[in-house]
Amino acid sequence: MKKFIFIGLFCFIPAQFTYALDIIILGLFKGRAIVKIDGERRTLKKGKVSPEGVKLISADSQMAILEVDGQQQEYKLGRHVGTSFKKKESAEAKIMPVNGMYSIAGFINGRPVNFLVDTGATWIAMNSHQARSLGINFRYIGKRGMVSTANGVAPVYRITLDKVRVGEIELSNVEAGVLEGASPSEVLLGNSFLNRVEMQRQGQVMLLKQKF
Repeated sequence: MKKFIFIGLFCFIPAQFTYALDIIILGLFKGRAIVKIDGERRTLKKGKVSPEGVKLISADSQMAILEVDGQQQEYKLGRHVGTSFKKKESAEAKIMPVNGMYSIAGFINGRPVNFLVDTGATWIAMNSHQARSLGINFRYIGKRGMVSTANGVAPVYRITLDKVRVGEIELSNVEAGVLEGASPSEVLLGNSFLNRVEMQRQGQVMLLKQKF
């Protein structure tokens, strides 16, 4: 298989904006609160976070302390509050093509790796030499199977990567495949990662954006 070396040019664009949450306290108990957040009824337990990002710090029959984006406020029963908070930065990576290919630096389980973006790959894919250099004991943790490649059918070990990071985007529990031998020559950033982020084309530029 012909080997290519790709050099990617990329930048990260943090986007910040504010948003408002409409919060009403419906019920208060020791260590628990019933809250309506933007029209959605939620039961919050101490230390737990709602899908909207509201965390219950403490609660008793008189008052609840809620935290949103690091800001804490006191709320009493029946109090209707519309509060603006600064939304967390939206992590993005812009990747410029080189010879029609998109390559970007990243990390697998905290170790550096260069990814070749491949929208035709089912998983993140790497060869056995790359897996060993990343400290992945694929024979022990992987499930063996067969996969069709450009060079024919080859054995593959299906594994789950603890962490995959591209720019400021980090995902947990990402499926991957390790192929015996020297193919693929680049670690492929496949759809087990790409399907979990927003991917857009801006002219020739590929934009990856973290979903919140």
